[in-house]
Amino acid sequence: MRDDDRVRILHMVDAAEAVAQFVAGRTRDDLEQDRMLLFALAHAIEILGEAANKVSPEVRAVAPQIPWAAIVAMRNRLIHGYFDINTTIVWKTATVNCQHLANANKFRIYRHLFGGLVTPSAPQHRIRA
Repeated sequence: MRDDDRVRILHMVDAAEAVAQFVAGRTRDDLEQDRMLLFALAHAIEILGEAANKVSPEVRAVAPQIPWAAIVAMRNRLIHGYFDINTTIVWKTATVNCQHLANANKFRIYRHLFGGLVTPSAPQHRIRA
């Protein structure tokens, strides 16, 4: 696997974990009331989608359980439709889709893609705030 792919996957997991942190203890109503929460979620989902878009077709083929096209499409919708964001879809993406990527599949995906050599908590190439 190319180093670029490894870094992009790390960015994806890092962004999904950030989304999980942003929604922890929050409700759907919070998203309507807290503009900063909406911006934070949208940006993290955009990062996840941008990183997914840069992953090579070879790696995407090895991990078909990841909805690559849907992740990239969500990024594109947020970037190009920034003036009309559907908060219901953002909340579902944050609380269902990103949670799934950040939690249940993370270690299996890492073992599969990286041969167990890199752990998700590895500090190298993490996104810095």
